[in-house]
Amino acid sequence: MILTTTPSLEGRRIVEYRGIVTGEAIMGANIFRDFFAGIRDIVGGRSAAYEKELDRARQVAMEEMEARAKHLGADAVVGIDLDYEVIGQAGSMLMVSVSGTAVTIE
Repeated sequence: MILTTTPSLEGRRIVEYRGIVTGEAIMGANIFRDFFAGIRDIVGGRSAAYEKELDRARQVAMEEMEARAKHLGADAVVGIDLDYEVIGQAGSMLMVSVSGTAVTIE
């Protein structure tokens, strides 16, 4: 399946719009990772634990959206938008949501 943030596919023609598809992932952050990430933020540097969790959340959300597009009989999803939010008390949860338009191409 082709997944793209662009509204069209170069060299391919969209023949049918199947509908809007979405995917969401909400991941909890471990308290120890939170603590050490906070220390790293104070002294500088990157938080590998958060980067890994963010990557995992994005992957889960994209896979969910792709599965919904396949269920509709789509060949591709165009116009994908990714959104990131921190939710919960003290930002204890990470949410990634994706949406796009499922299409059939030739």
